[in-house]
Amino acid sequence: MMTKSVTAIFDIGKTNKKFFLFDEDLQELHHEYFKLPLATDDDGFECDDIYVLSNWIQSTVRKITSSGEYQLKRLNFSTYGATLVHLGEDGKPVTPLYNYLKPFPEELIKKFYSKYPESDHNLFTASPSLGMLNSGLQLYWLRYTKPELFKQVKYTLHFPQYLSYLFTGKLVSEPTSIGCHTKLWDFSLNQYHAWVRDEHVEHLLPEIVPATTTFQTIIGGHATEVGVGVHDSSSALAAYMMRTHEPFALISTGTWSITLNPFTTDPLTADELNRDCLNYLTIQGKPVKASRLFLGHELDHHLQILNTIFQKEARYYKQIKLDPSFMEKIQEGKMKSTFYPSTLNNPLLVKDIFPENNWQPEKFTTYEEAYHHVIWGLTQLQVASTKLALGKSSVTKIYIDGGFIDNEIFIKLIQFYLPEYTIEVSHMPLGSAHGAAMIMQSGKKQSTISGLNKFAASIL
Repeated sequence: MMTKSVTAIFDIGKTNKKFFLFDEDLQELHHEYFKLPLATDDDGFECDDIYVLSNWIQSTVRKITSSGEYQLKRLNFSTYGATLVHLGEDGKPVTPLYNYLKPFPEELIKKFYSKYPESDHNLFTASPSLGMLNSGLQLYWLRYTKPELFKQVKYTLHFPQYLSYLFTGKLVSEPTSIGCHTKLWDFSLNQYHAWVRDEHVEHLLPEIVPATTTFQTIIGGHATEVGVGVHDSSSALAAYMMRTHEPFALISTGTWSITLNPFTTDPLTADELNRDCLNYLTIQGKPVKASRLFLGHELDHHLQILNTIFQKEARYYKQIKLDPSFMEKIQEGKMKSTFYPSTLNNPLLVKDIFPENNWQPEKFTTYEEAYHHVIWGLTQLQVASTKLALGKSSVTKIYIDGGFIDNEIFIKLIQFYLPEYTIEVSHMPLGSAHGAAMIMQSGKKQSTISGLNKFAASIL
């Protein structure tokens, strides 16, 4: 039997953990999902179990390489951001995989900003104040709240680079993970911010290499190019940037909905930062204006409420079609909304759209009517968030991909509220995974790996 040469991608989202195989033409051959049971960290807060996840990834690769059906040519990873893995002397994690939703101590953030004034620091690092979502501050938090544990840390890797390290033993950093609201990077100087040195954490962060870097190693007896991993939103953007050169923006939807605009040079303003607009970095290390919205998380919250009120099953909403009369009333300005979000972390943006909270879903006659109002409210927030990223750029086309592309109500309302833009719903195979595969084909090859540490070598 002829074996197929494949590129394997692990696409690790906050909600869904996925594995893909692509052929040489980047057509999907296989996919599978992994339900990772939640664990708790050393403070009792929910988190992903780094060991269970690592074991699934390693065993999946072993299964592919031993199947006789595939020859693994390339392997890469895209993961959610704002997550660090701290390694000890033995190359193994010394802490749990702390959840970016974990509360950040108020007194500690005050201590940080007393030394590094908030308004200046936020602008220089293009990062709003987001607590643990500013993953650089997780190092600061670890140093001051768990000093004995911090002393055990030899290296700190961003999450995608840790998964790559499992197979290469190479300790590296790359721009897309550094640039995603970490507070680590000074965009004005294009280097780590001074606090990273002042707080004695710079030595924990490995050498920065391009996101297109690959290392050659032997997996299952065959030479395999292993990527260094990439932040999932930046990976999704890379797939589009490699396909088209006309100015565009991307709304990448899911648990987080992130609008990414790589075609603007507008500097960030304090007002934009306060509404959760920030800068990311492309795989080339160039700034991207981005705005974030906790869209999928907010929708899940309201679905649970509606399901309880109207006694519906969890997936009932998926069968709901757009009510034309609802759309007509919006277009005619005859529809009033009382929707109000509950879980979003950007109150100024919410206030721009919904000045008061009169949301009472239990007063709707049907689930369908209430659901239409939820999606209408979320779309208005999405449009406001997207406009922050669009700024004054020359963009005329917007791609939408991810979990919301099959939501007819959402897409129709986006088109209604942004009539001056060409809206294209993209069915590229799960954006971030496809981007990570494309990055592999344009990779900058490094030398063959030798002298692996025992931890990495044990699983190859």
